[in-house]
Parts: sequence; C-alpha cells; structure tokens
Amino acid sequence: MARYTGPKTKVARKFGEAIFGDDKSFEKKNYPPGQHGANKRRGKKSEYAVQLMEKQKAKYTYGILERQFRNLFEEAKRKEGVTGEILLQLCESRLDNVVYRMGISPSRRGARQLVSHRHITVNGEVVNIPSYKLRAGDVVGVREKSKSVQAIEDSLSANSSVYEWITWNSEKKEGTYVSVPERLQIPENIKEQLIVELYSK
Repeated sequence: MARYTGPKTKVARKFGEAIFGDDKSFEKKNYPPGQHGANKRRGKKSEYAVQLMEKQKAKYTYGILERQFRNLFEEAKRKEGVTGEILLQLCESRLDNVVYRMGISPSRRGARQLVSHRHITVNGEVVNIPSYKLRAGDVVGVREKSKSVQAIEDSLSANSSVYEWITWNSEKKEGTYVSVPERLQIPENIKEQLIVELYSK
C-alpha cells in the first residue's frame, strides 16, 4: 500500500510542529514551507480548513492513508464512548505504533518496515501486518533471528521513553501491550474532536 515517503521536514513545517519526532532541520526553519514562508501573513482559516488540517496531521503522524483512517473512524463511531478518543486509541493499538513506542524503531516509518520485513512477533508468532490491532496483554517482541540487527540495537539503546500502558523486557527484547491508553497517556498533539466534526458533516 502506498505511503508518504517525501520530505518529513516539509510536512512538519506545514503543521508547525515536529510530528515525526526530533528534527534538526525543522528546528532551524519552524515556519511554513515556500518562498515566503517566514514572512507570509496567513489569513484566518475556515472551520473546514482547520478540521481538514487536523485530520491530515493525524494521518501523517500515524502514517495512515485516508481509506484506512476513515475505516478507523467508522469503527470508533460504533463503539461506546468518546469517538475522537477511541479513534486515537485505535491508532495507538496498531502494531507499527507499538513497535515505535517500545523503542524498537526510532520512527513509525521504520517500525512499519521492521514489521513488513518480518522482524516482529506477537505472542511468539511472526506478524508482518503493520496495521495489526493489538489487544491488552499481547506480547510484542523482536524475532530471535533479528535480535542482533544493529538498527534495532541502536534504537533500543537510545530509547528513553516510558509509557504506563507498555512494559519492556530489555533482556528478552519483548514488551507487553498492557492496556489501551487513556487519552491523557497519548502524547500526540492532536485535536481529535475537530476530526470527528469533519467526518460528521
């Protein structure tokens, strides 16, 4: 399935924040892209434009295409609870996202590649579907043959992130998706209610 593989800094500048993680280029130019990006006065955006921008930011952040993202929204809408919060929880429960959160890869894009290339297991079985939805209690690990992959070792040694809803065993190179995260436990700066309003029109 096609993914955005273009310049990450340009996208980050569009949204005014480093949505792909640490980005030195963004820190140098944290204004909109384009010839007049630093000086151009932007008029007030319409309600629709603001909502659309928020949806695009969420899609880029999690690396999800429109059709898949819309399906997640429809699934969230069918569940009991706050639709926007459930939407983000569904995004967070994707295997590629949890591989990223566990520090096995420094980016979601890298995490998708690890999953696709069969480096990751779920409950002891190789799973190569990045969008695979994890359930509370699932154990995500690095495949035995892949534990010596330098990129994985480098990422794990550099990782310092800790999340209450994930545990990690550095010796076994595996972690547990303990529970679905609450909204306050999700660090992404996404105004999910705007996305709900956009899709509800």
